[in-house]
Amino acid sequence: MSSGWVKSLLVSVSQRKPLEPEGEQSTFNRCLTTLDLVALGVGSTLGAGVYVLSGEVARDTAGPSIIISFFIAAMASIFAGLCYAEFGARVPKTGSAYLYSYVTVGELLAFITGWNLLLSYVIGTSSVALAWSGTFDDLIGGPISKYFETNAAMGLPGLAPYPDVFAAVLVMLLSGVLAFGVKESTTINKIFTVINVLVLVFVAIAGFIKGDISNWQISEEALINATAEFKNLSSTANLTSLYGEGGFFPYGISGTVAGAATCFYAFVGFDCIATAGEEVKNPQKSIPLGIVASLLICFVAYFAVSAALTLIMPYYLLSEKSPLPVAFDYIGWGPAKYVVAVGSLCALSTSLLGSMFPMPRVLFAMARDGLLFQPLTKVTPKGSPAIATISSGTVAAIMALLFDLEALVEMMSIGTLFAYTLVAICILILRYQVDPSEDTDLQIIESNTRFGLLNPPSTPNASTSRRVTILTIISVACLVALCVFLTQALDALSRLEAWSVVVVCVLAFIVLLNTFLIWRHPQNTAKASFMVPFLPALPVVSAFINVYLMVQLGGETWMRYAIWMLVGLVIYFGYGVRHSVQRQRLRTNQMRIETVSGKTDTHIIKEEKF
Repeated sequence: MSSGWVKSLLVSVSQRKPLEPEGEQSTFNRCLTTLDLVALGVGSTLGAGVYVLSGEVARDTAGPSIIISFFIAAMASIFAGLCYAEFGARVPKTGSAYLYSYVTVGELLAFITGWNLLLSYVIGTSSVALAWSGTFDDLIGGPISKYFETNAAMGLPGLAPYPDVFAAVLVMLLSGVLAFGVKESTTINKIFTVINVLVLVFVAIAGFIKGDISNWQISEEALINATAEFKNLSSTANLTSLYGEGGFFPYGISGTVAGAATCFYAFVGFDCIATAGEEVKNPQKSIPLGIVASLLICFVAYFAVSAALTLIMPYYLLSEKSPLPVAFDYIGWGPAKYVVAVGSLCALSTSLLGSMFPMPRVLFAMARDGLLFQPLTKVTPKGSPAIATISSGTVAAIMALLFDLEALVEMMSIGTLFAYTLVAICILILRYQVDPSEDTDLQIIESNTRFGLLNPPSTPNASTSRRVTILTIISVACLVALCVFLTQALDALSRLEAWSVVVVCVLAFIVLLNTFLIWRHPQNTAKASFMVPFLPALPVVSAFINVYLMVQLGGETWMRYAIWMLVGLVIYFGYGVRHSVQRQRLRTNQMRIETVSGKTDTHIIKEEKF
């Protein structure tokens, strides 16, 4: 009895969703163009990364080498973006990485991916709302923060210094707007995005005009003097700098890489493009183009603005909450700081909209598949998922009200990096999967008798697909071990101790060998309007970068993440497994086979309308 239940559970959690499920109908309105998607991606991305995190990371983690941190983060995002682009061309439906995982690796991993995406989007919304509130408060002289610090201070670890009521109200207001219209929201988004880009061009030009290259070459002595001044000390004897060791890499290479893990947050925006598959007029063309174009535009903007910012003033003097207005005040361009502050609010508004846009769509997709609660599938007559929008907005508002920005950003990075890693793995598996219509018993027999790992058949079959999946799993396990080892044994590697070098070489060799063996196998012949180049190397590199950045994040962040995942798994095994629509489809198909008359109940859960 128990073994049968376990077998049934394993079948349920590993079942995959077909690309065209029977009985599933879209209720979304296809009204978005390629330009809408590019504006949505750029608007979502060019917000808190420039206007908030650039100051925080440059000051405390990376110094002037923040431009390298942005480059590393951009590479991880571009590799992941290419994988998303192919999936967007192959599976042009709502759900993003959640749906891509569902059709490739099974239900349980799909739920985990969707739950991670929800974490990323909720925290992204909360963080941008906090940034909007902080920028506006600085612009009017700080009365909001002063009032709540005096009358409602919290002062607990992990929580904000005071409840940010303004940010919470802002999230709820925008949730109400998004719940009743998509096309109108994207039009407003395009206007604000143009203003945002113009402001960033102004910042970059001003930075290179007024910048001083010596701010990238600050001596350790100057940093010790700045530390003494900060601590109100008259002597610098036996004093250690709070701002690193000076130069372009004041916190070392490790600081630059750690900064990249946080800067990765700045490139999360392109996800929202992948969630709009059922609202785009020509998704196979527009989604890949929108993702690639928005990532390239954002990388150029981040690189230029972070370079200008650290040239304008010493990195240790940067403001953590509102770095750009303070920087212009520092060089004597007083009026410019108000222009930048207003531009910041426009940028943060588009970023907030872009962060909130995908949340309800992932919730909707998971609820439509029965893995989350069915009321979340309700849509308005205009095709907007209203209940999912209000629900996700409420959670984001509560997080904006109570939690600290840095803790939120690091937690979000784990969720996003996990989703990106799984999408890269799914691309490898998908491209080497066999089309069931092409697989025959003769091919399988030939594969098992005439071919091997080094001499696979010319066409894919079930055997080659299974071998690629096994090789991929081994490669991912070795990548995780390699990333953990590179992080924990960094001192031993820097001293070139033999044992550490041997371990790294063995793990790297296994990954390279598996990549070569995967490359030798035949790919699926099905073509898409966009396909990831340099397969299988690019997805493997993408997975390595993502996992390495995940390992860089702190233990407290992982503890918070573990709690979030525990809540998700309780929901899945308590509700999702029993209400899974795909499980109902499989049971219905079995009943059709077993029933002589062939008459069965084929009811499938559909989206309700108000």
